[in-house]
Amino acid sequence: MKKTSLLVYFLLPGMLASVFAQQLEVIPDLSKVKESGTWAIYNREATYDGEVHINGKPGDGLLRLTGSNFMNGQIELDIKGKDEQGMSFVGLAFHGLNDSTYDAIYFRPFNFKSPQRDGHSVQYIAHPLHTWNKLRDEHPGVYENKVSPVPEPSGWFHASIVVKYPVVEVFINNSNKPSLTINQLSNQKAGWVGFWVGNNSEGYFKNLKIITKNN
Repeated sequence: MKKTSLLVYFLLPGMLASVFAQQLEVIPDLSKVKESGTWAIYNREATYDGEVHINGKPGDGLLRLTGSNFMNGQIELDIKGKDEQGMSFVGLAFHGLNDSTYDAIYFRPFNFKSPQRDGHSVQYIAHPLHTWNKLRDEHPGVYENKVSPVPEPSGWFHASIVVKYPVVEVFINNSNKPSLTINQLSNQKAGWVGFWVGNNSEGYFKNLKIITKNN
């Protein structure tokens, strides 16, 4: 009995270390969006009042988490855009290298409940080479899809982005069925994480959680 107890005593710390090494959960402090050492903004202005607001202007915008280096795992967040045609592109960039080289998953809330356009509700891109229009022209219906369950176009919705390179799955509002599943087109297997907004778009973000998995 004593031998068994000693064996557990010596093995358990190593087993626990292995478990913790396989998964690391980080909840970034969104209240520090104005602190350059924590967050870096590109082509936008960001404010915090219980949630992050990124203003709208021409071109794409980013608010990236400085020092983040996400590879595989799961990123969760709440997002709110608006129900205005062609004026609300909101999402999350990951595996970022710089302000123009990254993968991203973004949403078009104005399409959520449109029978004609709901197939363009969630989109994958890999900038700078694989833009949304290039992917739609060359691979129609592959890198974008409708979302399920369908959120209110002007309300908050929860997005979970699961990455196991090169496979990416996107889940909406805690559904167990992905709204989009794709294989990444970039060779960048790790990099920073950040909020993303498209041309002339503003967006609201909160409850960001990054779970890194090494297996």
